[in-house]
Order: sequence, then structure tokens, then C-alpha cells
Amino acid sequence: MLKTVEQWFYRYLSDPQAVVLAFLLVAGFAIVIYMGEMLMPALAALVIAYLLEGVVRFMQAHNARRIRAVILVFCVFIAFLIFFFGGLVPLVSSQLTEFFKELPNYVGLAQQALMQLPQHVPYITDSQIHEILTAVNKEIAGFGQTVVTGTLSSIPDILTVMVYAILVPLLVFFFLKDKYQLLNWCSTFLPRQRDLMSGVWKDVDKQIGNYIRGKIWEIFIVGIATYIVFIIFGLKYSLLLAALVGLSVLIPYVGATVVSLPVALVAYIQWGISSDFWYLIIAYFIVQALDGNVLVPLLFSEVVNLHPVAIILSILVFGGIWGFWGVFFAIPLATLVNALLIAWPRITQEEAPVT
Repeated sequence: MLKTVEQWFYRYLSDPQAVVLAFLLVAGFAIVIYMGEMLMPALAALVIAYLLEGVVRFMQAHNARRIRAVILVFCVFIAFLIFFFGGLVPLVSSQLTEFFKELPNYVGLAQQALMQLPQHVPYITDSQIHEILTAVNKEIAGFGQTVVTGTLSSIPDILTVMVYAILVPLLVFFFLKDKYQLLNWCSTFLPRQRDLMSGVWKDVDKQIGNYIRGKIWEIFIVGIATYIVFIIFGLKYSLLLAALVGLSVLIPYVGATVVSLPVALVAYIQWGISSDFWYLIIAYFIVQALDGNVLVPLLFSEVVNLHPVAIILSILVFGGIWGFWGVFFAIPLATLVNALLIAWPRITQEEAPVT
């Protein structure tokens, strides 16, 4: 046993750079896990600055001074925040409020449809339908109590959001403006010999940058295209449902399937099984097909393709650790792990010392 451990150590951790890189990764994950809530404004600002850095570098490549590029990009970013939180969020919130007001009517219609189900499906009995309705009513009551409790306890969250609204943009500006000073300061804590870290970072930076920027574009394009389709057909809660569809692209394979249920449910309640219902469903799935077969290959052509099993496992693991942000960064983090596995120095069994 001891010999096996020793051989494993010499095979994978014989390079000092690998040891330093492993220590930095463990320390970074520990800081995020145990201090993530405390450092959330800084982490959010760091991610936003990383996304905006691509635009700044593009402007610098076209002979713009960095400080001017940073100021212009930051002003556009602030204008987008004002539009998003001042215009888009209130509209989505109003549709969500309207949906909850009409939710009892929808539940009543669903109950009526279930009560008629035994007439068409002989394998389902009235007692089974009664059990289903009892369970559904219990879940709805529990959900309503959760909403009320969450509303009463949301005052501290509102204060936190107000603090974030000031701190995050301020940090984004300084991360962009003083990028090189901050990087030089961080590099003083790293060893002089860091070829392994530099190689891994260049690969990961390219992959993660392309993925995150592509995912942001995909969210907006899919959300806007879906909203246009819903508006054309006159579907209720078009903006709310389109926002859900846009955000669903964050979770590959699963998100599109889950968000299709409320779309189909609202369409069914609004029109029943009619031609309008089927036309909307067909148009919706055309948008989904264009996203998967045209938009995704176009946006993510330079991103390393991971196996679906690796993607699903990364969503489960990182989503379980960091919630929404873990789901959002699941594929970039899986890309990081993949780059580490490829670049990690190792020796063969023959090269390992014999004890």
C-alpha cells in the first residue's frame, strides 16, 4: 500500500510546479466555498470585468487608449444595468405577479381536466385522481406559505442588493482600470518558474472566455427570438416565459426540457388543444432546433467539446456546491479540469523510483 502511494506521488506530484498549482487550486476552491458569500460582490465584479475585458482589448486593438476604452465600456455597462433593472425586471415581475393571481384559476382548470381523465383512460381510477389532487393542493399550500415567508424575510436581501448595486460596479471599474497593477501584485506571490500555470491559464482563458461570452449571446438571442414568437401568437406572460427560455440554455440538455413544460401548460390553458396551440408548439420547437443546430455550433466552435456525461456531472457537482453560479460556470469549470488533466506533468511507471 505504501509503495503504491509513493509511486502515485512520484508519478503525478514529482514536479514542483504541479505541487504549487495543486495548492493554489485547493486554496482557491476553499476560499470560494467557505468565504464565497462574504466575497460575492468581488467575485461577481471579477466575472463581469473578465467579460468586459474582451471589449476593452478589442478597442485597444483599434488604437484606443486603455483608459478611454475602459470608461466607454463601463458607461455602456451602467446604461445596460439601468435598462435591465429599471425596465426589463419590473416588466417580468409584473407578469410574474399576474401569473400568481391567476394561478388558482389554472389549478381549478387542471383539476377539472384530471377529474375527467378516468372517463378516457380506464386504467386510472377516481381514488387515484383524488390522491393526486390532494397531493397537489398540499404542495400548492406549502408553496404559498413559502412565498409569504420569503416575502417577509426579503427585507435584508433588498438591503444587500442595494449594497451590491454600489459595490459591484465600483469594483468592476477598478478591476478594468488597474488590471495590470493588480496582476503584477498577484504575481509577486507566485514562483518565478511557472510555465505549467501559464500554459494552463492560456488554454483555460481562451476556452472559458469563448464559452461565457457565447453563452451570454445565446441567452439574449434565444430569449429575444422566443419572445418575438410568443408575441406574434399572443401568448400570455410572453416576457416571463421568454426570459425562462433564455435562461434555460444555461443548463444543457435539461433546461430546454424543463422550461418547455410551463410554455406548453400556459398555451394549453389559453387555447386548449387547438390549431393555435399546435402552431405555437411547432414554432417554439423550431427556435429550439435552430439554437441547438445553428446557433450553438456558431457561437461555440472554438470551445472544447465535452462529453454529455461530463457536462451533466459537472452541473450536478458544481451546482450542488455553488447553486445558480455553480450551474452557470459548470462547463467552464469542467473545461478547467479537462485542461489540468491534459497539461498535468506525469512520469511513466518505469520512471518511478523503485523502493
